[in-house]
Amino acid sequence: MLLGAQRFDPTLGAAAAELGLDGPIATITAGWQEREGEDSDLHEHLGKRTINLRLHRRADEAFRADPELHAAHRKKQERLRHKQDFYRIRLEHELDANHVIRQRKAPPEILAEEEAASIGAIRLLDEYHLGQCAKVESEFDAAWRPFERDSIARHRHEIAEILRDTVAIAIAGGHVATLLNRLRLFGIAELIDGQVVLAWAAGAMAISDRVVLFHDSPPQGPGASEVLDRGLALCSGVVPLPHPETRLRLDDAERVALMARRFAPARCLAMPAGARITYRDGRFGSPHRVLRLSIDGTRAPVQPTDDLLPEEWA
Repeated sequence: MLLGAQRFDPTLGAAAAELGLDGPIATITAGWQEREGEDSDLHEHLGKRTINLRLHRRADEAFRADPELHAAHRKKQERLRHKQDFYRIRLEHELDANHVIRQRKAPPEILAEEEAASIGAIRLLDEYHLGQCAKVESEFDAAWRPFERDSIARHRHEIAEILRDTVAIAIAGGHVATLLNRLRLFGIAELIDGQVVLAWAAGAMAISDRVVLFHDSPPQGPGASEVLDRGLALCSGVVPLPHPETRLRLDDAERVALMARRFAPARCLAMPAGARITYRDGRFGSPHRVLRLSIDGTRAPVQPTDDLLPEEWA
């Protein structure tokens, strides 16, 4: 289940009850970084039946025990940062070009063709960047085989033992890059064995196919959405957009259309506080307060009868 932000108006407990979850729930708060252990409110909200997997702390312990792996991991992260920087430079130019094209006066059919070509170039750049990230990750895994190293294997064994007795895994938000990093370091996706996953904010982003960073009106000036990396793909075919109340200009039809066309056929779902939607066997259901962004620049609440079929972007 994907949910909206939980900080001020938590709905996680109600969602767990709605799903009939009766038993221990593993929690992942690694996105909170050094505040990972400050989960008493979450523990209380879920009926004092949570077990925090402490992925952030476990990573620190593993790296202290294995300096070679730590150094290699830091080098990998540095490569990813460089890749992100160069991607961002190219992306800014492509987005600027798209903006200029949309302002030009031309016969409608020509303008439509050129705008489609511009969006196609942005999509190709996004896919290229995702491919570069995957290449860096696969090279690291092949060279270091972290799951086979004692420093990581010990923690994975402990995590697997904890998960064996749980009915669900609750993945909180926070710093999405840190969260995704820790989820991947310990291979959490591969350790899930029938547990229901409840994820909100950055947690929802991390379990999708791709992680998209976005803010239409950041303090430093005009914002540009950018792809960060592949997600865990536990929930496929959507781009979760948490905190739309403060991060998206949903009244700007051009921005909405560009977002929807850029990531189609995946469906862009704005997830405000209190929102939730289930995902089971490749299908979505039981939507509440979820908004779907469409390629025509509109946004509308997802209805229980909606199939959330993908849209063609061009």
